[in-house]
Amino acid sequence: MKLKFTKMHGAGNDFVVIDAVNQALDLGPEQWRRLADRRFGIGADQILIVERPTEAGCDFRYRIYNNDGGEVEQCGNGSRAFVRFVSDKGLTDKRSIRVQTMAGIITPRLEDDGSVTVDMGAPILEPARVPFDSAGLDGTAQGRDTLWPLAVRVGAEERTVLVSAVSMGNPHAVQVVDDVETAPVLETGPQIEHHPRFPKRVNAGYLQVLDRGHVKLRVFERGAGETLACGTGACAAVVAGIRRGLLDSPVEVQARGGRLTIRWAGEGEPVYMSGPAETVFEGEIEI
Repeated sequence: MKLKFTKMHGAGNDFVVIDAVNQALDLGPEQWRRLADRRFGIGADQILIVERPTEAGCDFRYRIYNNDGGEVEQCGNGSRAFVRFVSDKGLTDKRSIRVQTMAGIITPRLEDDGSVTVDMGAPILEPARVPFDSAGLDGTAQGRDTLWPLAVRVGAEERTVLVSAVSMGNPHAVQVVDDVETAPVLETGPQIEHHPRFPKRVNAGYLQVLDRGHVKLRVFERGAGETLACGTGACAAVVAGIRRGLLDSPVEVQARGGRLTIRWAGEGEPVYMSGPAETVFEGEIEI
């Protein structure tokens, strides 16, 4: 079958976006992997599907497939590309839309300056709901947060890293590092992603605090590897930093692919993420 698509990115986190409202779509994991393959397909961190909603009161349904072919609950940068796509394609004339995801309802809004702000909902902080198995672990209190020890290997050396467990609809393990450029992201990221304490695997975040309103961040994403930016990772990192007493809202997050602004008023309140969403090119592929 021939499939029309749009290639987009948000701060370098790149996507294949597919309109499943106006074209039939019935693909499996092998085909998702092929579409995301940077040598034999289009190339993307994630594939985003625009569908008609199945929940009342929603404008669209948003589905996300990582480049390993697995479906996941949420993608923050993708949500900004999503609202830009449906607006550019004339699928809606609304500036703010309600979008159904596996993780719940999100409300992305297209701003007058072309950026996109997304209400990502309130973070989940209870370990069992992240989900994170904290049984038998001695957590360390820092501010309002609890840091959990995880054993990883760097070369021949075994180390313990302390992480904050946060869910933004998908699970994140956030650690603070002195320098994100020298942090062993590619070595310890896969170990944390597959750590048995996280039954659904996890996104591994590496947070460097520059001052109380500016950070650098790298994220090794579950099912995708390190990406140039991770929207939910930025949200989780800022939530962790605020709870640890290291940051004050709003916070500018510098990822390798660009900048995001994260706002959070505290426990029980939603996280707001603002940043760019751009179209790269459009095309058609035989799949």
